[in-house]
Amino acid sequence: ATWILWRAIGLRFKSSRIREAFFSFYGPLSLLLLVMVWAIGLIVGFALLILAGGPPEHPYHYDFTWMTAMYMSGTNFFTLGLDQVAPRTTIARMLTVFEAGMGFGFLAIVIGYLPTIFGGFSRREVSVVLLDAHAGSPPTAAELLRRHAHPGGLEALYSLFMEWERWSAELLESHLSYPVLCYFRSQHDNESWLSALTAICDACAFTVVSIEGPTAIQAQSTLAVTRHAVVDLAQIFHATPRPPKKDRLDATDLYRIRKSLKHAGWELRYGPAEDAKLSDLRQMYEPSANALAEFLCMDLPPW
Repeated sequence: ATWILWRAIGLRFKSSRIREAFFSFYGPLSLLLLVMVWAIGLIVGFALLILAGGPPEHPYHYDFTWMTAMYMSGTNFFTLGLDQVAPRTTIARMLTVFEAGMGFGFLAIVIGYLPTIFGGFSRREVSVVLLDAHAGSPPTAAELLRRHAHPGGLEALYSLFMEWERWSAELLESHLSYPVLCYFRSQHDNESWLSALTAICDACAFTVVSIEGPTAIQAQSTLAVTRHAVVDLAQIFHATPRPPKKDRLDATDLYRIRKSLKHAGWELRYGPAEDAKLSDLRQMYEPSANALAEFLCMDLPPW
């Protein structure tokens, strides 16, 4: 709910740099807001229980009002131990002990939760930055394949696809468990986890269609995991899959990519059957990637 409002404000900025900086604040701020909502929700909830559990007589040092219940709940939750408001009934004493234990548990959860979030963000960004050396900035499938057109390039590409298969699985697991990570943006220009994921999908799809051998088999396996990650992440945000308004890979671009790769030394398969298969593979992930890009206000990379 807060992202919808934040996104509406951010889209009003004309400068792309200011707009991107504004969007980058949302992830950390929303995480702090989430912790605050947890704490306030627990304090208010226990205040209602304390208010409901109090007898008609006033068992406290002064009148038992809503603000008194909130004050007592706050001191219990943060284990301050103040005696201005002391529990006088069995129910109030039980609630005091239980809320104090909940406060300790909340502190432990926050201490464990925040490092997990930032650890997942750091691990994700390391691979995104490393992809810059292999696929350019922003990353593109054509550049990724062109930079591997050298002796031993197929073996290196095989290893790269294997690494990104594991990266995609870790991304899927961490971002499904902690969706707030999707809002954390890269600190480098022209880079994002979504553009990296889409570029790997593009490169795998092209490799499956155009190249023979073990690398193509690994590309098919990597494409299955990356596609799974894109589709599932789009579903958790209820982003309706739809193809981009402008075709990311028209016939002219496809011809230029093949010509460039053949010039670099790649031996490619191509023809109407390969074109149709590449189009089918793109339909498996591209609509969901585009839906995520629109929802998160990120740009998909070119081919």
